[in-house]
Amino acid sequence: MPAFAIRFKRRLIQAPKFYFFDVGVTAELARRGTVEPGPELFGKAFEHFIFHEISAHSSYAGMFYPITYLRTSSGFEVDFVLDNKVAIEVKSTTSANSRHQKGLRALKEEYPTKYSILVSCDPTPRQTEEGIQILPWETFLNRLWSGKII
Repeated sequence: MPAFAIRFKRRLIQAPKFYFFDVGVTAELARRGTVEPGPELFGKAFEHFIFHEISAHSSYAGMFYPITYLRTSSGFEVDFVLDNKVAIEVKSTTSANSRHQKGLRALKEEYPTKYSILVSCDPTPRQTEEGIQILPWETFLNRLWSGKII
């Protein structure tokens, strides 16, 4: 996945980010065993899952929108930027808080997006005072596939 390429005040990391098509094969080769909620491995698998849903939506909906990511040299990151309009951060937590939104806030400061969304395992959707939507993954996917995100 290519890096976000819009001009930014902060220095951006321009290296591409890689996602495997089938994380099951990778897990088996690495002998990782079952992925359980909680550890870092679950977070990586959760992000992969959301990436594959976004990628499938882009293709199946016939929209073919670009999917990029943002990472600055100072450590701010946004997992996905869809069509330079929708910023998405993915966290496997069940209680998303302010520190999980750092990258989304940094992007909003320099580049206005239509939506800023934190996808998590939270039980209920909510919106912050800054306009960042915190969505349970099921709610996010329902909105994505029904055309309400992009």
